[in-house]
Amino acid sequence: RRIGDRHPTSGPMWWLTARVLAPNDPRAEAFRCVSALQDDRTAAALAYELPDDVTVTVVGWPEQVGGALVRRGDVRALVVDALGEGAGLVRRLEQADSPVEEVSPASVAGAVRWSNLVLLEASAVGPDAFVAVAGSHAAAAVARDADAQVWLVAGEGRLLPERLWASVTDRIDQAGEPWELDEEVVPLSLVDQVVGPKGLESVEAMLRRTDTPVIPELLRTTL
Repeated sequence: RRIGDRHPTSGPMWWLTARVLAPNDPRAEAFRCVSALQDDRTAAALAYELPDDVTVTVVGWPEQVGGALVRRGDVRALVVDALGEGAGLVRRLEQADSPVEEVSPASVAGAVRWSNLVLLEASAVGPDAFVAVAGSHAAAAVARDADAQVWLVAGEGRLLPERLWASVTDRIDQAGEPWELDEEVVPLSLVDQVVGPKGLESVEAMLRRTDTPVIPELLRTTL
């Protein structure tokens, strides 16, 4: 519970703690979970699935999206400098000779309208929404209006069942005013496709992969 309270929006943390608490051999399960996270193929799958001659909008510095763009090296990226992190991704892509431009948060709509694809990375995913860096909801909403595709990047350990997801969103609601938070909840209805460890799939197919058990003890907050 203390781990959940300290990392309330980290799907892998909820997934790991729930998986370790459920079996009779928690040590072996912990090793299996850590191995799955270390061997996560989501970045490689995204690099493979990205079309040629595409322009993408990225918000902040998402780890798996950034890794995929570096791996590809030929995808033009418009990086929105959310939380001051986008500039770091821009420098990393420039070092890799990958075409990239930095975009101010105020210009996210213009970037999306100039893109074919918006890549959003989830830190946690529930039955009807996901958590991503602030600015992601705006980018996804503009994409729907601009006929740009929205791909959600959801690696190992991000998928949570309804009861654990409710605990995540409750903690976000209690963290402060929505416009002051570094992360936000985005509806899955704005997502066209999902990229996970096994490649491109539908939202419905992704939700069927949820393998996090519900541990009642994790649902109570610590004092």
